[in-house]
Amino acid sequence: MSDPEIVYDARDIESNKVMAILAYIWLLFLVPLLAAKDSKFAQFHAYQGISLFITWVIVNVIGMILPYMLSGLVTIGVLVLAIIGIMNAYQGKAKPLPLIGKFLTPKS
Repeated sequence: MSDPEIVYDARDIESNKVMAILAYIWLLFLVPLLAAKDSKFAQFHAYQGISLFITWVIVNVIGMILPYMLSGLVTIGVLVLAIIGIMNAYQGKAKPLPLIGKFLTPKS
């Protein structure tokens, strides 16, 4: 079952797509989080980026214990989630990331 897409103002989406895309690139989630505080679209993607970053940290910590091959596969999964987030932001969509997207959401 797919998570529902949240709809934001078209002007907000168009003027903040780049900020939303940055949210999925490692620590760059801080850029839209701090620089686009008035954009609900950018804030949504910033929170998705935070969820992705926390997942990446957990995967790397657990990766110190797990066999290398399993850790590598999970890391590839995190990369796939980042690509999904970037594609959603580029297309102007606000869909939560699969598996981890519901953990953090911006305040309404």
